[in-house]
Amino acid sequence: MPLFLDTLKLMTTNKNDKKNLWQGTYDSAQKRLKQFTQLWSLQTLSDLPDRLKNLWEQLIGSYWFIPTACVIAGILLAPLLVTIDQHFDRETVREITFAFTGDDDAARAIMTAIAGAVLGVAGTTFSITIAVLSMASSQFGPRLLRNFLTDKPNQFVLGAFIGTFSYSLLVLKSIHKYDVSYGVPQLSVTFAIIMAIICALLLVYFVQHMVHAIQASHVIQNASNDAINNIHYWYSDCCDIQHQRNVEHHDVEQFHTWSATPVYPPRSGYIQQIYLESLMTLTQDYGGVVQMHVNLGDYVTDKNVIGYFYQRPKNHPLNQQKTATPHLAVVPRSPDGMFWQRFADCIRLEQRLAHSNDIAYSLGQMTEIAVRALSPGINDPKTAVNCVQSLTSCLSIMIRRQPPSPYHFYTPASDNDASDTVDHEQRSAILALVTHTPTIADFIDRSLGEIRRYAAADLMVLKALCQAMIDLSYARVNHAQQQTLLHELNLIKRAGEENLSYQELINDLIAMCQQAERFILDDDAQHQYFSYESEFSAHIRKALETQSS
Repeated sequence: MPLFLDTLKLMTTNKNDKKNLWQGTYDSAQKRLKQFTQLWSLQTLSDLPDRLKNLWEQLIGSYWFIPTACVIAGILLAPLLVTIDQHFDRETVREITFAFTGDDDAARAIMTAIAGAVLGVAGTTFSITIAVLSMASSQFGPRLLRNFLTDKPNQFVLGAFIGTFSYSLLVLKSIHKYDVSYGVPQLSVTFAIIMAIICALLLVYFVQHMVHAIQASHVIQNASNDAINNIHYWYSDCCDIQHQRNVEHHDVEQFHTWSATPVYPPRSGYIQQIYLESLMTLTQDYGGVVQMHVNLGDYVTDKNVIGYFYQRPKNHPLNQQKTATPHLAVVPRSPDGMFWQRFADCIRLEQRLAHSNDIAYSLGQMTEIAVRALSPGINDPKTAVNCVQSLTSCLSIMIRRQPPSPYHFYTPASDNDASDTVDHEQRSAILALVTHTPTIADFIDRSLGEIRRYAAADLMVLKALCQAMIDLSYARVNHAQQQTLLHELNLIKRAGEENLSYQELINDLIAMCQQAERFILDDDAQHQYFSYESEFSAHIRKALETQSS
């Protein structure tokens, strides 16, 4: 009897545990659905284009997306063309000179040969791709693998092969034993033959493309184009006058004195994207300003302080607009649970550093190629010089363009009826977000500075870096940029003095650095041509001039 009671009690407990488990799962799902509905409100969807763009880049960045799309296209084309065959006049098909007009055995043999051939070639192309990726990882660095994986021609060639294979299998299934009731889909077989010829041409193109893709100059050029696109995304051609007026707002200097709450990331990882519009909407709902101290590409943990939320004081002018202009009313409130949930949706964190709109990531690709080229195992200073020249082109564009402002303002829309009663100050922009923006000096130090530290004993690369400072001086627009170039030039000279093997090499580098320094300090240098002439070359030139005279 006690054993029976214990068994009955245990069964009741198990039923209660299962009921509690299902109830907990249902409550959790309901809670998550509620949070999802709140997070993806119409206000949060202000960054929808950026979110869709990130999703599309993730799909394109995967190696399976385009081949899978080609397989789906082949699966859809097969029944479509077979259906057209069933309603097409056979006599008309025989009048087409290149059309297939054989019996079912010939059609089955052709489709079997095409399916087997393209599948074998697809395996060959995949093997070639793996070999190229292995070589690229050792020579250019693992960060450059994405450029090879996301190469559209490679994905399309592989997709064409497996798409043709899928199409051939489905058409082969529709070929009947006897030619009765549309047994041989002649147009479908003809299309398969055409696709097989195209696949043969694509194989030749694939080999030629891979030969060019593994060249260092081609890899550097692709990384440079990627960096230039990111620069154009962040840097504008001219200064925004209205934005400069907004920067003079009194909140820009006073928000540091407000009540501050530390901001933590939801989890550890690399910051891949900061959705500015969603973050600005969040700050407006809670009546404050968020200042971010991290940038794209930075690694953070869940305990890092990545910024602060500054809450407006109660006596702030923006809090006293309820009666006159209700649409401008801001009611400050402290961060609560929903604030942190919405903030977690305003930034995108990844466990690995991936491609984004980060300029430093694009410049870092060329820097990594140069550093690996300077390693003893590769020892290719020419490639490092090419990287320095490409980085110089990118940095020159950045110097000439207007950098992004760290201050982001929210401009409330005024009603037409109340436009006469609301003065200009009330309709002015409201400070909502302050971001961390790297300077030109930071980018120079992370790119050319890294190469300088690894090329301290290579005169060729050091002179290329010195020439880079001269080329950048043509694009400088203010005194701060001039001082940055002079500082980097001094570091190049010191690196050569402490690491070059021969005194003659040191003297050659010092002479070039001195001439470069005089050129950068010249106010009219941007309209002059710089040409370095070593002491030995000057001595030979004078000797030749003396002999000729």
